[in-house]
Amino acid sequence: MNICNNINKIIVKNFCKKSKMSTLLLLCVISIIIFRNTSYSKEKKEFPKIIIVSGWENGADTGDAPGEYQFWVERLRLNKRVPISGISTQVLRRNKDGVYGIVLKDGVIDLSALALDKHFDLHRTYWIFTGISGVNPNVASVGSVAWARWVVDGDALREIDDREIPKGWPYGLYAIGAEKPNTLPDNPNHYGSITDAQQLTKAYPLNQGLERWAYMISRNTALRDDPILMERRAKWTKYPNAQKPPMVLEGETLGALRYWHGVQRNQWAEDWVHLWTRNQGVFVMTNEESQTNQIEMRLLSRLGYIDADRIMVLRSGSNFTMPSPGTSLIQSMGDEGPGQVAAFDNNERAGAPVVAELIRHWSHYRSHIPSERPSRE
Repeated sequence: MNICNNINKIIVKNFCKKSKMSTLLLLCVISIIIFRNTSYSKEKKEFPKIIIVSGWENGADTGDAPGEYQFWVERLRLNKRVPISGISTQVLRRNKDGVYGIVLKDGVIDLSALALDKHFDLHRTYWIFTGISGVNPNVASVGSVAWARWVVDGDALREIDDREIPKGWPYGLYAIGAEKPNTLPDNPNHYGSITDAQQLTKAYPLNQGLERWAYMISRNTALRDDPILMERRAKWTKYPNAQKPPMVLEGETLGALRYWHGVQRNQWAEDWVHLWTRNQGVFVMTNEESQTNQIEMRLLSRLGYIDADRIMVLRSGSNFTMPSPGTSLIQSMGDEGPGQVAAFDNNERAGAPVVAELIRHWSHYRSHIPSERPSRE
């Protein structure tokens, strides 16, 4: 763009120096320059309809072992690469319908760079934040996929060693500004400069009307299962939901940078989600990045770059958050292998009909965010 501007200045300067052109000719030259620059701007501006956001990918984006991104790229034919200004490691992918995909190779800085890149207008863009997670065996099985109504932040809290906790406490984790587990903070001065206890919230609500709409469209999607997963499900005696085949459901995502595991921490996660959603949410999925993604997106929304009401979060279970009966904690910790491919696959399967519906009726959804009345179950 700067080169074009410099050339344009030279053209006008030389014309004015070397000849006494008529006012009409000068106006013609200026008009051509303005037209050229305007055409350039219009040509480069992109208006993504939907952006699929993944956290990581194995190797290449296509043609090898899949990660969180590959099935989306291949099945939605996101074949065209689109660079983001300022980040050499990052490219978007898009298809002819206006569906884009991005892997957050550099973390949330990629979201900021995309929003600040003047080649993109994101004001009417829908977002689907995808990825695999640990799944709560009290609610669902490995391979299941959940649309979130809240993303709950599990990072900032107070911690006492569980071996030293006061009598009657279930664990040593509790909210900053509170006096014990499972109580909300009532003194904001415990948290630096905050003066309003409401600012201490750790639950980031999504557009529940949009979430419910997406769930209703995708709830009967046929999901992938696997003989190894079937065999492992049989071990979950007294956990009926963990023994069910993969399903699409509604439920909350807990984001925490700690990779936690075990019965006691699973109880904490259930309690933490109940606490911050005022007993309205259900802990289903946990991962390490959802909270940081949503903090960033809320900032970008407040600054006017994106519309937070168009954000969806779709997570799929690759492993359980605690060991099955009779399995050691160490053996179970991080045992994602058998469930990963099913989780990658089912995540795209559940999201695909939502993407298709938005594109099919884009003339309506561009200006009207779809909504279903949230369930009261």
